[in-house]
Amino acid sequence: MSRRPDILGEFTADHKAVTELLDRAEAAPAGSAERAELVTRLTDLLFTHCAAEEEHLFPLVQHDVPEGGALVFSSIHDHLAIGQYLADLQGLGPDDPAFDTLLGGLAGTLRRHLTGEEKVLFPAARKAVPAAARAALGERLRAERAEPERTEPERPEPGRPEPGQPAPGQPD
Repeated sequence: MSRRPDILGEFTADHKAVTELLDRAEAAPAGSAERAELVTRLTDLLFTHCAAEEEHLFPLVQHDVPEGGALVFSSIHDHLAIGQYLADLQGLGPDDPAFDTLLGGLAGTLRRHLTGEEKVLFPAARKAVPAAARAALGERLRAERAEPERTEPERPEPGRPEPGQPAPGQPD
């Protein structure tokens, strides 16, 4: 029977996937569609990962880890900077001169952030949070990620009735 990773193991695996995509994006030819596609994939992974950390890990760290509030503040600050780089990149084509500059800024910020979490935040959480709680959070995260993506129900055009409802001005 294989042991499944706890929440910190899940996030460490995410960090590895992020680093691999980032390395590939940086190595792809400048101005190429391949580079743009890798940045798009990196964006999707990072938004999902950051949201999961903020939902599952940061409240725990803030509550249970000594000086956890400062650690969480630093990570959230990084998430905001990373998000800004990603938003700026989305508005550009890969052949835009600013694309490579922004990708370089993202890479530096991201590598520093991942290293900080893995060398400071994760060990502090591992020390302060019981293994059973970390394992349960890992299971919860895997279950959430396994759920099919929820989509909003279709909304009728303004002035049109909901399906199965009478049109405005029509009797029930």
